[in-house]
Amino acid sequence: MRHHPTSAALAPSRWGAGLTDPLAAARQALGAAPAWIVGGAVRDRLLARATDDLDLAVIGDPARPARELAQVCRGTAFPLSAHHAAWRVTARGGAWHVDLMGVESSIEDDLARRDFTINAIAEPLAGGPAIDPHGGQADLEARRLRMVAPGAFAADPLRVLRAVRLACELDLSIEPATMQAAAAYAPDLKRVAPERVFVELRQVVAGPRPRQGIELMEAIGATALVLPEIASLRGVAQSDYHHLDVYDHSLAVLDEAIAIERDPEPALGEHAAAVAELLAEPLADQLSRAGALRFGALLHDAAKPATHARGPQGRVTFIGHDEAGAALARAALTRLRTSERLRAHVSALARHHLRLGFLVRERPLSRRAVYRYLHACEPVATDVTVLSVADRLATRGRGADRAIPAHLELARELVGEALRWRRDGPPSALVRGDELARELGVAPGPVIGELLEALREAQFAGEVTGRADAIAYARTAAERR
Repeated sequence: MRHHPTSAALAPSRWGAGLTDPLAAARQALGAAPAWIVGGAVRDRLLARATDDLDLAVIGDPARPARELAQVCRGTAFPLSAHHAAWRVTARGGAWHVDLMGVESSIEDDLARRDFTINAIAEPLAGGPAIDPHGGQADLEARRLRMVAPGAFAADPLRVLRAVRLACELDLSIEPATMQAAAAYAPDLKRVAPERVFVELRQVVAGPRPRQGIELMEAIGATALVLPEIASLRGVAQSDYHHLDVYDHSLAVLDEAIAIERDPEPALGEHAAAVAELLAEPLADQLSRAGALRFGALLHDAAKPATHARGPQGRVTFIGHDEAGAALARAALTRLRTSERLRAHVSALARHHLRLGFLVRERPLSRRAVYRYLHACEPVATDVTVLSVADRLATRGRGADRAIPAHLELARELVGEALRWRRDGPPSALVRGDELARELGVAPGPVIGELLEALREAQFAGEVTGRADAIAYARTAAERR
């Protein structure tokens, strides 16, 4: 066993002093009882990274120390897993939480069952030298991710994805033997609960190095099990308007989407600040709209293999890949048990990602064309406009030098319109459906709905400005039917 002195235990806590600090609360509650800080909290403090996690290992059943900690912080204690003897304490007001896990025999035995050496370091809660039997601190210094034992992945195949996530999140290199073991156990990901798979995948895609994560997943054979829709894109050739196959193009779109997320100004000009604010909004499943856009970038062309064909002159086509891709994106996220909101959002990005490109040849756009675009793409009009820009910037085959500036010019116009639509909403109705039915002598039904939609479009275009105009316009439209 190696015991190393560490400054982590003495480092100031990010939560401040007193019982607003979970570490101080835990020390007061547990006193001299055998307990250790373990896992990510130790690792992150050794790396000088802020962390919201505090995991404690205690000898025996953690129920009693959890309740004592809850009493000290005036919070709530509840079991996380009866099978694994784990409890969570949430502070009053939800400011922080602490997870407590029971240790059956010794802390050394507990650390030997952990996944990677950098997560197998313990600090006595009361203070003292770190317990580091597997050389985790040396691996941190070497920026190396190494499994604790050869059976690490067999014990939990989700660790295959966790290796990818940690390597990308912490900028580590996966040690060769660990890489080989991860590849050997990647097929076992199919027996891991989809919800657990998505938690790791989400952190890879939304993390600081998502392209590296996707490439690592591919290298160890995990992509075909986790996101087969992406794996199937490799080697699918495109027309000469593209310079990459569909797989590499999708990763290039991801890169461009992240570049826009980090600095929208070069692509979106005066709307940069508003787009940045929108993308930072929480959406669903602990993802921001920017994180969801990254999934949209990866999945927007998912149906190209299924729709691949050649036209009369041999040109490669993917007719209908937008609609088919929407269905595939939804199916992928359903399989991963995500929320309906995320499924609907990413599916809509795939469904509408071609619309702006089709409009480029129609410039300058009529107000009616703008309305149809916004109405069709609602509620993702701004997001899908950004995706279309990323898609266009990642497409650098024949004619790109002319096509990219034209696309960006229209995208800036439409993103401004989309932001206003989102802020102000569509035009307020000038006449209600029941009123219109009465005025026209038409029974309520689909016809009235179609007339109301026609009125909204005409109103957006400035062709109808008042109630009388609206009724007259609708009467004429009804007579033409």
